Amino acid sequence: MKTIGLIGGMSWESTAVYYRRLNESARAARGGLASARVLLHSLDFSDVVALQKAGRWDLAAEMLAASARGLEAAGADCVLICTNTMHLVADAVASSIEVPLIDVVAETGREIVGAGLRRPLLLATRYTMEHGFYADRMERLAGLRPIVPEAEDRAEVHRIIFEELCVGRVEERSHRAMLSIVERGRAAGADSVILGCTEICLLLDPDALVLPGFDSTRIHADAASRFALHETDIQLRERKAA
Repeated sequence: MKTIGLIGGMSWESTAVYYRRLNESARAARGGLASARVLLHSLDFSDVVALQKAGRWDLAAEMLAASARGLEAAGADCVLICTNTMHLVADAVASSIEVPLIDVVAETGREIVGAGLRRPLLLATRYTMEHGFYADRMERLAGLRPIVPEAEDRAEVHRIIFEELCVGRVEERSHRAMLSIVERGRAAGADSVILGCTEICLLLDPDALVLPGFDSTRIHADAASRFALHETDIQLRERKAA
């Protein structure tokens, strides 16, 4: 079994979901007392958020690249950035290491294409919904055209993520608000929903929505499990050639 390197802590609430999912997959595949070979570098999320707010994506890229190099040096056979937003700097991180960086955007896009869908509603942080990198990567890597909620709804999704989910709060009123946002997305033409922040799975069940749901956290972790367990070729893309 190969060793999975996680750049986590962004937030640790969702990193814990990754860890559990990876180990559940290893036990299901190998039985008995089997568990996943995992290396975790958990960053201080407050430092990352400060760089996000300041727009210092260059420094954020350096921070995550250093983490990735450390994981590789410690023996990781692949690396995951355990957050969607920080895939804004994924190319810089990937170019700093020799082992594969498993891309949450590419893996999620592949799942949506496999389901025959093309117009997902993206629920994520404001940075992911508004910066453009996510939609651009989805279109380039998977031929998809994501849509995002209207401004008021984007602000509410962002608030729920940072003020509640990232600090371990799961509120019923926020669950209802998110379901209403999904309904409005469907009315606007969405054919599916991306839980495009790794904490949203704490609030929404992707299998209990009015549209087909795709949990990026589960998809990302499962791609890493397949890589580690040699079950399938997940066809990692060469970023340097992109």
